[in-house]
Amino acid sequence: MSPRCNGRGSVPLRIADFQEVLGEPTVALTKLRDLCFSGEPPWGGILLNYLPLEKSLWSSLLKKQRDLYSQFLKEMIIQPGIAKANLGVSREDVTLEDHPLNPNPDSRWNTYFKDNEVLLQIDKDVRRLYPDMAFFQRPTDYPCLLILDPQNEFETLRKRVEQTTLKSQTVARNRSGVTNVSSPLKTTPNSLSEYEVLPNGCEAHWEVVERILFIYAKLNPGIAYVQGMNEIVGPLYYTFATDPNSEWKEHAEADTFFCFTNLMAEIRDNFIKSLDDSQCGITYKMEKVYSTLKEKDVELYLKLQEQNIKPQFFAFRWLTLLLSQEFLLPDVIRIWDSLFADDKRFDFLLLVCCAMLTLIRDQLLEGDFTLNMRLLQDYPISDVHLILKKAKELQDSK
Repeated sequence: MSPRCNGRGSVPLRIADFQEVLGEPTVALTKLRDLCFSGEPPWGGILLNYLPLEKSLWSSLLKKQRDLYSQFLKEMIIQPGIAKANLGVSREDVTLEDHPLNPNPDSRWNTYFKDNEVLLQIDKDVRRLYPDMAFFQRPTDYPCLLILDPQNEFETLRKRVEQTTLKSQTVARNRSGVTNVSSPLKTTPNSLSEYEVLPNGCEAHWEVVERILFIYAKLNPGIAYVQGMNEIVGPLYYTFATDPNSEWKEHAEADTFFCFTNLMAEIRDNFIKSLDDSQCGITYKMEKVYSTLKEKDVELYLKLQEQNIKPQFFAFRWLTLLLSQEFLLPDVIRIWDSLFADDKRFDFLLLVCCAMLTLIRDQLLEGDFTLNMRLLQDYPISDVHLILKKAKELQDSK
């Protein structure tokens, strides 16, 4: 692995630094944070509270969690497909009382159709995940054999989308509520036909991400799936799925699921509109960006206020998606390295946002409303090491 920059300075880090820390029976969390870990498992697993500090516990914990995820797949993807397939063949799963037109909210069929609405939105979003990269369209080296069992023709989520009976309007649920009503029969730039059909027994990386999000939505009905979650899970999955260690690659789906679940436990309030104006909501955090900017650069703060450029216009996306749409994927992962390594990670995110503003202060001070909005919505600096260095300077200047 090539040397990485610390992000809190400019000292290159060698793999030997990490091997020393991870070579101890109990990982020294403070040292690991100070190294601003490289972002690859198992270090990411530690800082996202997936792995304990005691290395002797890793093997048993990983087996337990991976087995649990296999059980989720059986219960939430394989079994519903079997029950559907048994219609007209066996009355064991589909009774006269439980049929596709049954309006009872507890009906298995009613649940199946409601799940399809969520699945259609997930499918639409994951197919366009990082379109500038071929990675997510490529087949994984480790397809889910539990579902792609050659002895059984289990219904995959991809088949479920293609065969869905929801031929009327589908509803895309985004962060602002229910919007984007469209017909699944319409041809769009992201239509099914645009993607190469992989041979039997193969599946693309985006299909793995789709399963992760679907299982998460099933297990968390209070929030289910909201657009933007795909941008959070993408970098996590990419990190596991491209790890040099084949064990992490092989179990990338399960490990990503649990890391994503732990991360969402910290940021899920950003996706719940009813919490926007609470102290844990996104509105409070956006205002915190401006109050922090006021402390660090009052001239720039007053300029943005004068032009009525509200933080909602740009910081909403920055904060909600942890900057995952502002930079190329390797740079997003580099930012997340420092973000997750900081013990006050989301306070540090505010400082990263302020650093991004101060680094283009000259353009913002000279620009009018239109030009400045363009700068903020299409951020011009791609050097994330410069941004992280500036954020650390702001942190140290307190």
